[in-house]
Amino acid sequence: MKRDIFEEEHLIFRDAFRKFVKEEVVPYTHQWIKDGIVDRSVWEKAGANGFLAPFVDEEYGGLGLKDFRYSCIMIEELSLVGESGFALSLHNDIIAPYLDTYGTDEQKKRWLPRVVSGEAILAIAMTEPGTGSDLQGIKTRLEDKGDHYILNGSKTFISNGILSDIVIVAAQIEGAGLSLCVVERGAEGFSRGANLEKMGMKSQDTAELFFENVIVPKENILGQPGQGFIYLMQKLAQERITCAIGAIAGAQFALDQTLEYVKERKAFGKPIGKFQNTRFKMAEMKTEITIGQSFLDTLVTRHLKGEVTPDEACMAKYWTTDLLNKVVYECVQLHGGYGFMMEYPIARAYTDARITTIFAGTNEIMKEVIGRSMGL
Repeated sequence: MKRDIFEEEHLIFRDAFRKFVKEEVVPYTHQWIKDGIVDRSVWEKAGANGFLAPFVDEEYGGLGLKDFRYSCIMIEELSLVGESGFALSLHNDIIAPYLDTYGTDEQKKRWLPRVVSGEAILAIAMTEPGTGSDLQGIKTRLEDKGDHYILNGSKTFISNGILSDIVIVAAQIEGAGLSLCVVERGAEGFSRGANLEKMGMKSQDTAELFFENVIVPKENILGQPGQGFIYLMQKLAQERITCAIGAIAGAQFALDQTLEYVKERKAFGKPIGKFQNTRFKMAEMKTEITIGQSFLDTLVTRHLKGEVTPDEACMAKYWTTDLLNKVVYECVQLHGGYGFMMEYPIARAYTDARITTIFAGTNEIMKEVIGRSMGL
């Protein structure tokens, strides 16, 4: 499908990032999966090439590219090679905007240059052992001690949990409400659990985080105390659009892998792509991916103007991630027994896809938001 949302400078940027992915990501994917974590050097290389938080103002080390389409390109290119461990978009599009939007000038000077260079990798700690999508149920506490806070609690399923150097933590302040604070690597009382073993995304480091009487300076509170829930809600639309972009590109990756396979694999004397069932399945998936891409490109264009509504972002997140899971299921089936073998990219795509209907708010929560927007 011809896409009209990108201009010449975006195409040049895509070529540069695609080259980076080919040289610095693809050759190391299998080793990262084996290690259960990506090598820290890829973050530093991304920073050196201007691929980390490029929207950050030049005075804080960024490129000042206030255009979400650059992020869109990077999300797509990583998904189009089946890379799920290098959490570039989490760093760029989900976490760094909190620092950029709600940080004071002093905080930005302290943190953003390291974020842009790759010296500091970001994580955000919201989910707790007993609290998932219900952010108002967060139990982690910040106790006001006058000139500082004391942080106690634990978080789980935290992406970049092992590698992260700067962690935005959602915690309750008695009398104020949910707040966001920043905890840095090395803070006394801050510890990490083991790298969690997951069904998919094997090279993405995911861990539990523990906070035991961690001293949090008042200057590490992000924005205003008690405004954390509002801040999280304000950033959720971009997070969900980000998920949708990755889902559509991931579905395209699965389709591309399968198209190549069905053209080469033979049964009963001819390529299996020549059988009507295969053609119909491939045609259906191509059509639905094209529909999803068209809807998403419209949302990206409107997001650039700040016009996307919460329910629209939820529609994009739930529909595209459901589609991704449908596509990888069909593609595994078309691979036959080979689709069950982890040496084939489609098997990894299948296991990687499953979490997408759960993170950034479960798809059931997405439907709840959409339903409420209809007055139901």
